[in-house]
Amino acid sequence: MRYLAIDLGDKRTGLALGDDSTRIVSPLEVLEVPLASNQGADLDAALTRAISEHLGPSGELVLGLPLNMDDTEGPRAKLIRAFGERLAAQTSRKVHYHDERLSSADADWSMARSGMTRGEKKRKRDALAAAAILRDFLSQQSDRPSEHEELD
Repeated sequence: MRYLAIDLGDKRTGLALGDDSTRIVSPLEVLEVPLASNQGADLDAALTRAISEHLGPSGELVLGLPLNMDDTEGPRAKLIRAFGERLAAQTSRKVHYHDERLSSADADWSMARSGMTRGEKKRKRDALAAAAILRDFLSQQSDRPSEHEELD
């Protein structure tokens, strides 16, 4: 199964692609489309294009879910869930929600000592954060028993 991870932000949205058989995850791009632009229609269109282009007919989506440090969901998580429900309805794709805590810090650590300028790092950060979310999601998927194993 191929997955497209989405790190939704107010100004930028990071995308990463991976699959559960190879466990290879690659940061793809950062959509520089504000969440609030045209009541979200501009971002919806950009994501629909990216989903079609990168996933083909059968992939699923992984949406970063901002949890509080005590594992509770705040107002931002509710906004993300509502966005995910809308995206699932628009694209007919299954949406998984995955804890995104520390994904931006992971992206920053991966760029430390890279020699990139601050601007270059800023342009890559959200895609790297999406990749961190997807790597963690796939890692947790491999730790779970398959449906066949659960039935035995």
